[in-house]
Parts: sequence; structure tokens; C-alpha cells
Amino acid sequence: MKTKLSKFYHLLYKRHFYGWTSPLRVLPDFIVIGVVRGGTTSLFENLSKHPCIYSSSYDELGFFDSNFELGLNWYRSLFPTIFRKKISELRKKCFMTYDVTPFYIWNPLVTQRIHDIFPKIKLIAILRNPIDRAYSNYFLGVRSGTENLSFEEAIGKEIELLGKESLSDQAIYQRPRSYITKGFYAHQLKPWFEIFRKEQLLILQTEKFATDSSSIFFEIFDFLQLPRHTIHEFKKMNVAKYPPMKEETRMFLKEYYRKYNDDLYALLGKSFDWN
Repeated sequence: MKTKLSKFYHLLYKRHFYGWTSPLRVLPDFIVIGVVRGGTTSLFENLSKHPCIYSSSYDELGFFDSNFELGLNWYRSLFPTIFRKKISELRKKCFMTYDVTPFYIWNPLVTQRIHDIFPKIKLIAILRNPIDRAYSNYFLGVRSGTENLSFEEAIGKEIELLGKESLSDQAIYQRPRSYITKGFYAHQLKPWFEIFRKEQLLILQTEKFATDSSSIFFEIFDFLQLPRHTIHEFKKMNVAKYPPMKEETRMFLKEYYRKYNDDLYALLGKSFDWN
């Protein structure tokens, strides 16, 4: 009963018109699964500038992890209508919509849930140098008031805990200070490669997105089998300024992540210039 009331409240009251019309709405054609502080918000904001791509109501929908109990109709309420799809297909010969939730990547339960519902869906992950991702994530905590340790103290405590735990323990990714852990990309991506075909996954690099966004968008459009389109007035989102990392800290993390990065390169069959 409690679950039914929660579904009713979130679908018909909180989503109001969109909830009532959910049976007339589509589901995503592709999902951006990660990573946090990797450029996913900029992807969300700019992908819909392609004439055939329509965004969801907002980014970080979190349906397949924290909102799964709300049901598929709630998820539908966040996407365009079937009429919008038909109009786009008639006028432009194509239509796609998407979900961007960077927390999906590290949750194997999400991997299975997506496969159960969308076994043929296309998936995108944009990966940032784990050192810079951790540092950016740390300052997000500082700005929000949830982090009062220095970066060195925070990662020191985390690495100490990791020495006593298994990477297969999902709880390590849910900790507020999992700055280092979220950079173990090979471990996070392996379940996706195990149940989805390799052709369904596109793995991008944040650094290239920052310096050559056009080529990244062309790579995405080719992957989605959409006509190439130049994204004008590219809008960078969530750009933050903070002091540079201590050189000795960067050198330590460069060596710390070397093995994990090599594991990633072996999984992908290609390497980034993080080492």
C-alpha cells in the first residue's frame, strides 16, 4: 500500500500533467551512465542542440537506482510525447531522447535493471583522469559544506579504508568521501561489458571533450547513427575554480592509479594519456 501511495504521489501529484500523460510518452533511446565530475551536465545541456535529439525533463533522473520503485510510468513522464517523436520523424527522419545519470556506472544492480528493460539500448560513459575527477569531487564537497578535511587527509583516510575492503563491496561507492574509489573505472565498467554487446557502449574522454567538443559530438552522433550536426554556442556547465593540486600529491596519485588505468586500457583496447 505504501509503495502504491508513493507511486501515486510522485506520478500524478508531483509530475501532474506529465504524469497523467505518461502512457503517451516515450522511453530513452540512449543513456549516459557516467561519470560524476566528468562533463555529463555539459553533455546533457548540449546534446539536445542536435535537431533530432530531445532531452528528458532534467538530468540525473536516477530512475534505475534511487527512483526505481516509482515505476516505469513515472520514468516515462520525464520524456517527450509519442506525438513529438512522430513529428520529428516526419520532418527530420529521426528522433532520439536520453537519460543522463552519472551515478549509474558504479552500480551493478542498475546494469542489470537497464538490461532487463532495454537489452539493445546504447550507452555512453565519459571518463575523466581519475586524479582530476577526485580533486574536483573533493571541492564539490568543500563547497557544499560536507567536507572539512584537506584533500590529502580525505584521500589518505579513504585509501586506508580501501586496504581493508573489497572492490566488489557496493558500499564503497556510496560513501560521501569516495573520491578515489569512483576512479576505478575498469571495475565499474566490467559488468556493463559482460551483459551488453561492445557495440552498445561508447567510452569517451573528458579531456578531449574539453578541448575538442566538436569531434566528441561527431563521435556520439556516429555512434547513435544520426546525421552529424555542429553544436554552436557550446555551453560548459558546472565549471569550478579551485587551487592547483600539490605536485607531490599528484605524483602519488599518478602511481596509485597506474594499475587501475592499465586495467581500464586493457578492457577498452585503447589508452588515454593519464599516465
